[in-house]
Amino acid sequence: MTVVIAGASGFMGRRLDAERRRAGERVLTVGRSGADATWGDTAAITRLVDGADLLVNLAGKSVNCRYTPANRAEILRSRVETTAELGRAVAAAAAPPPLWINSSTATIYRHADDRPQTEADGELGAGFSVEVAKAWERAFFEPELPGVRRIAIRTAIVLGRGSVMVPLTRLARFGLGGAQLDGRWPGTPARIAAGVHHRYRPSSAHGRQRFSWVHIDDVVAAIAFLRDREDLDGVINLVAPEASDDRTLMADLRRVLGVPIGLPATRWMLELGTFAIRTETELVLKSRWVVPDRLLAAGFAFRHTDLEETLRAILARPERAS
Repeated sequence: MTVVIAGASGFMGRRLDAERRRAGERVLTVGRSGADATWGDTAAITRLVDGADLLVNLAGKSVNCRYTPANRAEILRSRVETTAELGRAVAAAAAPPPLWINSSTATIYRHADDRPQTEADGELGAGFSVEVAKAWERAFFEPELPGVRRIAIRTAIVLGRGSVMVPLTRLARFGLGGAQLDGRWPGTPARIAAGVHHRYRPSSAHGRQRFSWVHIDDVVAAIAFLRDREDLDGVINLVAPEASDDRTLMADLRRVLGVPIGLPATRWMLELGTFAIRTETELVLKSRWVVPDRLLAAGFAFRHTDLEETLRAILARPERAS
C-alpha cells in the first residue's frame, strides 16, 4: 500500500504519516521542503501519485493568525493552489490513485445555534472563512478525474496533544479559563468589506456558541475507514457526534486541570487580546454545530465522544511519537 500525504508537516499530517508507517505502508510526502516532492514541481508530484493507492491532502496555512490582506491571500492560496496542483498531477498520472481525500472545514457552515448542520441540509455561511472553504472545495471537485473517488472531509477543531490545546490550557492555568462572551463591537469598513469582522450574535453573549470538535485519533481512523468504503464519496463531516458549547468546554477543561476559577472574557477583552496575540475572535465566537450524519450512517464508530473524558485523556498522556 502506497500513501501520498500532502501537508505531512502539519498537526494532522504528522500523525497520519506516523500511523500509516506504523501500519507497514509506504508513505510519500508533498511539501515545501524535506518532502519527496515539493510544491511547484508538478512533474515530481505526478510521479509520486502515479500508482499510489491513496492521496491525502492536508495542506493549508493555519487560520490561527490575524486576517491581514497578506495572511488572507496566503490562507486562500495555500489551499486552492495546492489542491489545484494535485488535481493536475492526478490527471497526468497513468495510474491515478483510486481515492483522493482532501481536507476541508466545518467552518463552511453558517453560525448555527438553532440546529445542527448535516451534509444533506447544512446551510453554508458567509464571510472570508466560508468563501475560502467554498473555493477550496471547488478546486477539489471541479476537475474531471475519471476513476478517482474524491472525498472532502469537513473537520471541526481537531483535539490532541499540542495544537489548540496549548493556548486553551495556558488560559485555564492562568485563571482565564472562563467562557468567551460575545458583545457589540464596531468593525472598520475594510474589515467588514473583507468579511473578517465577527458580527454580534446574542447566543454567544452567554458563552453558548456551539463547539464541534474531533479527536486526532478519530481523524486518522476515519481516513482508514473511508478508504475501505468504496460506496462513499463527496462531502463528509468529520466531527464528534455530540457538539459541546464554549462555556461547557472551558468548565470541562478547568475540572481536568484542577483549576477552580476561570474568569470569563467579554468581547472587548477578546478583541484586545486577539489583536495582541495576532489571531481573530471568530475562532472562539462563531457557533459551529455540525454532526457527522454520513459517517454514522455508514457505521463508523467514534472512539472519542465525551468531551471531558477526551480532554482528560489528552492531558494525561503524551501523543504517540510522530
